[in-house]
Amino acid sequence: MIMVVHSLPDKWLPVSIAPSDGDLEVCVINGREIHALIFPCRKSGPDWVDAATKKPIAIQPTHWRIWNENRAGT
Repeated sequence: MIMVVHSLPDKWLPVSIAPSDGDLEVCVINGREIHALIFPCRKSGPDWVDAATKKPIAIQPTHWRIWNENRAGT
């Protein structure tokens, strides 16, 4: 399940500077809409994985911010 984010808050950062040492909330573009994934992800080299399962996910995120359990999905 994904959620539409109508405007990205200032704390979103470009994926080009995403760290690989922590859980991240990421945004992807689907068609003309921006969506924030509802589960934490981690950068693994050039790829992305589900932070909980460590399984690769086929995404090309555009923005990220530190995962915050209280904010997830909002």
